[in-house]
Amino acid sequence: MKILIIDDQELVILSLEKSLLDLGYEVVSANSISDGIAKYDQSNPDLVIADINMPFSNDKNVGIEAVEGQEAYNGLEIARHVKKTRGHTTPVMILSGNTDEDIIVKGFDIGVDDYMKKPLSLSEIGARVKRLIGSGEKESTNTKKNQIIQNDCIGVVIPCYNEELRLLGDEFKAFINANLGYHLCFVNDGSTDKTLEVLEELRKGHEDHISIYDCEKNGGKAEAVRLGMLHLAKQEQFDYIGFLDADLSTDFEDFHDLVKTISNSKFKVVSGSRMARMGADITKESARAIISKIINFIIRKTIGMEFNDTQCGAKIMSKDVIENTFQTKFITKWLFDVEIFMRMKKIYGDEETKQIVCEQPLKRWIHADGSKLSFKDSLKIVFQIGHIAIHYR
Repeated sequence: MKILIIDDQELVILSLEKSLLDLGYEVVSANSISDGIAKYDQSNPDLVIADINMPFSNDKNVGIEAVEGQEAYNGLEIARHVKKTRGHTTPVMILSGNTDEDIIVKGFDIGVDDYMKKPLSLSEIGARVKRLIGSGEKESTNTKKNQIIQNDCIGVVIPCYNEELRLLGDEFKAFINANLGYHLCFVNDGSTDKTLEVLEELRKGHEDHISIYDCEKNGGKAEAVRLGMLHLAKQEQFDYIGFLDADLSTDFEDFHDLVKTISNSKFKVVSGSRMARMGADITKESARAIISKIINFIIRKTIGMEFNDTQCGAKIMSKDVIENTFQTKFITKWLFDVEIFMRMKKIYGDEETKQIVCEQPLKRWIHADGSKLSFKDSLKIVFQIGHIAIHYR
């Protein structure tokens, strides 16, 4: 039996393809409405699985008057083509993060056979496919439980300089195995140890969800993050892109909370904050904590924003912020977070920047041994803040 998958996000298509092939189904895929309609007419599938929020065409100059003028719900045009235009009874399954009751009802009115709300598991999709068209040619051997397709596709940049030992754990593989909407881009910042070898081994078997951006020379964390963010921003499939430290002092659970906040709001940047509070596990070395408070006070006065912790190494942002603020090199190696906000204020203005930036407290942050930032470096930061103030004003 043949299944047509239509989705503009490569991570979703690849995950579904692997799962359905493993169940013994034949799979055809398309990444736009027009491509999906053409593939449907050519392949005569037994089932169509389509995302609801897709471009009509890969050509950005081509548009469509979608369902009742709602371009965001172009995916319903697939059901309309199958059920109304062609008059077929081919089952259509819609995948969507949209919970609008009116949209769901419109889909069923058109003839949609099943509607699944993201996030959702591959196991559930397999079960619903089996209910609609019967079992494939074999039982699944690779699809695991709790493999989730998220509502959004997220790119995560992880800068690495001599992180050989920190990358040997199972945390990264475990995360991408369970969260199929994430892609981790490790930026090797000219490491002199075996970091690159460890990364290449980590990527084996996970090429769809892990990539390596290799810098021959060490350029510092700011440049590693900048190059990685620009690299991912070129890919259409990502809804948001962020960065995270390789030591996972901010863990994936907290990072996913940042993603949920930006996805369900109008914020363009959501930044983690290591604020000590009841119910949170936030630990720092005492001397480091004192220095951090002093630095944060100076930073707040410099950027003119009541920001508690600009330097947390966990942030998620929209592509337009990346395109507007990452094009040129940062002037400092460690305070590029401050520079991002200074550049945003120049582009969006003071008041709008305050409205589109959100600082979200973390549930957990642990100071990791072996940090590359020494106390001597911390003292130098004060002078770098002055440099930033002069440069951007």
